[in-house]
Amino acid sequence: MIGIPETDTLEKARISANINTGYQVTTADGRPARLVIIDADGNVIEAGPAVALEAWNVCIAVQKNFWIGQGHLVVHSSPPGQSKVSNAA
Repeated sequence: MIGIPETDTLEKARISANINTGYQVTTADGRPARLVIIDADGNVIEAGPAVALEAWNVCIAVQKNFWIGQGHLVVHSSPPGQSKVSNAA
């Protein structure tokens, strides 16, 4: 899709972005909010600034790949089907 997509479609929340600060999430009335990832059972599995940063980085990576002509229109934060491997002992 070329052009600017429609925004401001959420009823109870607002998401904005700035190239210097990444995503900002608030309630519709301006109170601070946060992004979360919820699994299929409704459990919150990730929440907070790390989720917003990961979403921002994936978004930027897709855009940059497109600009440099690599054609990678999909960017994964880890290999599809694999969970992140911890280095902790």
